[in-house]
Amino acid sequence: MDAEELQTFDFLINDEDEVMLLLYEQEGEPKDSRIELNPEEKSAILYRNPDTSIMLDDIPDDVFDSLAEADKLMVCELSAAENEDDTEIVYAYEADIDD
Repeated sequence: MDAEELQTFDFLINDEDEVMLLLYEQEGEPKDSRIELNPEEKSAILYRNPDTSIMLDDIPDDVFDSLAEADKLMVCELSAAENEDDTEIVYAYEADIDD
């Protein structure tokens, strides 16, 4: 898997209109995570810990709609396995949503 593929992410919205962010495992453990949303730019910045942030671009409008009333976002970081069947959740945590 190349570096560009490791930067990919996706959002899932369940039947209860709850949003989850999926991305590949990042360096260092998440701590005091938060996310700043920018609906006008269709982007967000995930602050995983005091030293690491990730820019998320081209976020669909339905994700912002689902997050409008939320105060936390569930984040799952996945291992980068060659075989998709070997992929595991490395970190699962909540990020506070900053308006």
